[in-house]
Amino acid sequence: MNRLRRPKVKQQNKRGTDNDYEVASQWKLMWWKFIKHRMAVFSAIMLIIFYLVAIFCEFLAPTLQDSRYTQYKNAAPQSIHFVDPNKGFQLRPFVYGLTEKVDKDTFKRTFSEDPEKKFEIYFFTKGESYKLWGLIPMDRHLFGLKDPKEALIVMGTDKLGHDLFSRILYGARISLSFGLLGIVLTLFLGLLLGGISGYLGGVTDTIIQRTIDLLICIPTIPLWMALTAALPRDWSALQTYFGLIIIFSIIGWTGLARVVRGKILSLREEDFTMAARLAGASDLRIIRKHLLPSFASYIIVNVTLSIPGTILGETALSFLGIGLQAPVVSWGVLLQDAQNLETLAHHPWLLWPAAFIIMTVLMFNFLGDGLRDAADPYK
Repeated sequence: MNRLRRPKVKQQNKRGTDNDYEVASQWKLMWWKFIKHRMAVFSAIMLIIFYLVAIFCEFLAPTLQDSRYTQYKNAAPQSIHFVDPNKGFQLRPFVYGLTEKVDKDTFKRTFSEDPEKKFEIYFFTKGESYKLWGLIPMDRHLFGLKDPKEALIVMGTDKLGHDLFSRILYGARISLSFGLLGIVLTLFLGLLLGGISGYLGGVTDTIIQRTIDLLICIPTIPLWMALTAALPRDWSALQTYFGLIIIFSIIGWTGLARVVRGKILSLREEDFTMAARLAGASDLRIIRKHLLPSFASYIIVNVTLSIPGTILGETALSFLGIGLQAPVVSWGVLLQDAQNLETLAHHPWLLWPAAFIIMTVLMFNFLGDGLRDAADPYK
């Protein structure tokens, strides 16, 4: 009998028995179904890593975002070695120094490894001083060379000699936070205006819906460009950053508001809504406490799928030169160097920011797919 019961106990600990499913809350059922979606779980882990990298980018980057290797402009990525021709395999990684060469016919500058110059990579090493989150003075970096003047070029450099890897890490903070902050304001406007439109109806509903129709019928990118061009040119980088967030939120709330309106129209005559109204609850409280939680799972999925759209919007405007501008470092700003096809042909590593954008958008989409499947755990 004990041997027959043990598998049942293990199954209960891992996924729950039939009785557990019968008494489990909807959120627990959603969690059990979500963890079965392996790609969504993997995407969630990757996104957590991305955001941790963005939070601690000063510590993780080997150099500061404005530091330059003036003698190594447009240098290709260095190879990291573990095998020394003289000593054989070693646990501590190292790189070789770079020697500049100029082609006599094309005058193209290239860099080749110099085996005579060997630089070992150390972890938690001292480097350039910085302030973590602009508050805590530090000079420790996750990895780097003992001599900070020597070049450690993991992903190449740009035309000014900036280390591209370090700038990608700094750019992650701007681009990823832009998506989160933008969706917060979008979520607030969509839930508020969509809830009011569906619950009150009448003239209020008509005004809000016609406003939505007006915003939807205007092409998104030209509207972004027009509103962004209207921002004052003398604004600081921080003001422009929040100005762009407001612009994206003003345009992006319409889809969520329309869905919220439809959901509330189907729920406002339910018994629990009538009971709350008879108990004296205000309209705003009924929307916030009773109606919106009824389809919270859809809201979570909508938010997850909307964040990559906001990130791509900021990237597009910055790439076109009308969004964030240097010295601000975002993935879109970094891609401005990749506009010239001739430059890109000789320096393909300038496309590295695009790889991180694609990976982030894919991770959010996979996560959204998993949440969408888990949103209806009874299927």
